[in-house]
Amino acid sequence: MGYEFFPMNQSNGSSSTSPSLVLELHSSAKWRAHLQASKESTKLIVIDFTASWCRPCRFIEPTINEFAAKYTDVKFFKIDVDELMNVAQEFEVQTLPSFVLIKGGIAVDKIVGVKKEELQNKIERHMV
Repeated sequence: MGYEFFPMNQSNGSSSTSPSLVLELHSSAKWRAHLQASKESTKLIVIDFTASWCRPCRFIEPTINEFAAKYTDVKFFKIDVDELMNVAQEFEVQTLPSFVLIKGGIAVDKIVGVKKEELQNKIERHMV
């Protein structure tokens, strides 16, 4: 007999108990819009290139969600390489998981593989 409260970024009826702060992109057009907007911003963007069949990608996913919650001034995006192959090719993604860090519309760093500490260090270095 109580009320159910949802965080502002979680919609009612969601089956997830905690909303992800990582935005999944499913169209090249939406990616281009975010990339264009990043050119006019000083915010760091982290792209998580992943695939549904990639076990290491699933292994590091909770860490990416933790980083997104911790580094609220950084925008986190998730792109499935099978879905947006052209975006993966644009950033020369050949191994999964791969993470590309973008600032001012320009790729400033890239991490390949499950390297939590390296990714965290590079996020902290580039977010300032």
